[in-house]
Amino acid sequence: MNNLLILPVLIPMAMGALLILFQRQPKVQRVLSSLTVLALLALSVYLLLFVYQNGIVTLEFGDWSAPFGIVFVADLFSAFMVILSSLIGAICLFFGFATLSKEREKFYYYPFYLFLMTGVNGAFLTGDLFNLFVFFEVMLIASYILIVFGGTKYQLRESFKYVVINVFGSILFLVAMAYIYGITGTVNMAHLAVRNEELGQSGALQVSAIILLIVFSMKGALFPLYFWLPKSYYGPPSAIAALFGALLTKVGIYAIIRMFTLVFNQDIAFTHTLILIMAGLTMFFGVLGAVSQFDFKRILSYHIISQVGYMVMGLGLFTKTAIAGAVYYIAHHIIVKAALFLFAGVTQWITGTTDLKKMGGVLGTHPLLGWMFFISAVSLAGIPPLSGFFSKFPLILDSLTGGHYIIGAVALIVGLLTLFSMLKIFIYVFWGEQKHTQAQAEIKVGTLLLPIVPLVLLTIILGFAAEPMFTFSLQVADQLLNPSVYIDAVLGE
Repeated sequence: MNNLLILPVLIPMAMGALLILFQRQPKVQRVLSSLTVLALLALSVYLLLFVYQNGIVTLEFGDWSAPFGIVFVADLFSAFMVILSSLIGAICLFFGFATLSKEREKFYYYPFYLFLMTGVNGAFLTGDLFNLFVFFEVMLIASYILIVFGGTKYQLRESFKYVVINVFGSILFLVAMAYIYGITGTVNMAHLAVRNEELGQSGALQVSAIILLIVFSMKGALFPLYFWLPKSYYGPPSAIAALFGALLTKVGIYAIIRMFTLVFNQDIAFTHTLILIMAGLTMFFGVLGAVSQFDFKRILSYHIISQVGYMVMGLGLFTKTAIAGAVYYIAHHIIVKAALFLFAGVTQWITGTTDLKKMGGVLGTHPLLGWMFFISAVSLAGIPPLSGFFSKFPLILDSLTGGHYIIGAVALIVGLLTLFSMLKIFIYVFWGEQKHTQAQAEIKVGTLLLPIVPLVLLTIILGFAAEPMFTFSLQVADQLLNPSVYIDAVLGE
């Protein structure tokens, strides 16, 4: 079974390389990429079930035992993240089939799509810092290509900031690793946890922790390092924007949660209080950006920022309930954010614009689209009985019962402003007078909506099945808050 851990990385990497040979044959690329993402989804489900039943699974490469060799680790958190990435990867791929032109497909779209999936899955499964850096770079290099896919002037201009901030982040990552290796003599995460406890988290080791927090905050779009995101995610086609909006920031958030529960957990009065402050500022300024916008995709882009604040809020509170809420919220947000970006693509397909002031009356001509969007929008805002409410509830409850009234109030206010901005989209785009032509009104969108249906159903299911979902999230949180389980599984102690 352990050898299956490499497959979520090996399969998309190998198929991506193979698809380069079929550059001018889009039909072949579609078939092979479809089989790849479906295989990844099935494999990820099996992997999570196995980990759930049998505990943490590790794979040591080349028979080099940890901490000296490369190790992959699948606990409940990483296996759950692989399922979510595989699900979104499949749905965005199928949506792209219906929206991307054949000319664009010929420019290595499918190979780089699968290379991005390679990097994302590798980042979730790796057990050491150096390979986390490697998989970050695989993911980012693929994203550099996909973010300028289509080559419009706007994309090329705005993606420059995306590339620069991530290159700078990668340099800082290397600096932090050099400090950490110089102090501890290891980059294996489990061994780092042991060494950090032995040495005490102070001095240069504390500095290294903050540098890593800065690096992952850049990639996760936390305050004040989120400025690159809204315009960068606005330019690409909707299938790519949905993939980025759902997954890429979550890799940074995953890394923060992993490192600050497993390794840097000796001085939570400082590190986790800092994280909690960053969470509140991220939520507040992100939602202000969303409220101020009158463009469908820009509002959604700013909401990526505000919503990642809830995820790190759970880490900052650092209780079992709060971290379980963060895990629940990550799943909710990945699903709903992908759906909303894809809805933006469908409405743009109909109306030819994402400017709210130039849209209206779409509900009258495409009622299914309108009501599916409404369900996803109110779920993002946290309206019961959908997943957004039940994932936010433990975070806000824990903040208030734990005496963190300011962050609790911020979370409630951000929820109200999120509802306001999502209703603004609904009123401008779907309600009111029809502003698109009759020819546009007759455009059939059933093929476009089909891949989004599972996401809408999932946000409903995760709401009505809140009890088993939260129970699972508590099990994930229990593993995260008991690093000895991870350490023993990796180091065999």
